Amino acid sequence: MSKFKQICKGFFGLNEQTNSKIPNPEEIEATTDAIEKLGDAMKDAGLAETELEEAQLINNLSDYNGHVMYQLRDPQEANSVAKEIQRWTTKKGFTIITHKKSPSGRTGYFYFRLGEDPGSESQKIQGYFAQLPELTKFAFKAAKSNQPRKFKRRKF
Repeated sequence: MSKFKQICKGFFGLNEQTNSKIPNPEEIEATTDAIEKLGDAMKDAGLAETELEEAQLINNLSDYNGHVMYQLRDPQEANSVAKEIQRWTTKKGFTIITHKKSPSGRTGYFYFRLGEDPGSESQKIQGYFAQLPELTKFAFKAAKSNQPRKFKRRKF
């Protein structure tokens, strides 16, 4: 070993690359085949690659005022997802004021009581909702009101 290599090795803690770290071609082919089989299994199960991504974040942290609307991939999971969200929020100290589901079960709505620090609450909620694989998207906005609209009087 040259004197320069010894100095660099001592100063920077460098190690020389050996041939044992280079994978052999058989391992590379086996890994490639396993990945292709996984892709085929996903297609057979009816899963697309886009369905495995995180929920879309269509809101800013400053938009949070206690309202959270979400949309599910599969409406049949509406009850289990709602119970899971309720369990997590009570564990983290959030108070649920209202929870509603659409008749189809595809969308849901939670209204939480605002605490002392809405910024950190919004970060926690956004982080939790974003990692739920059952959700396609969620937003910090209020549900539409069920009150009838006011109409202007017409003069005849």
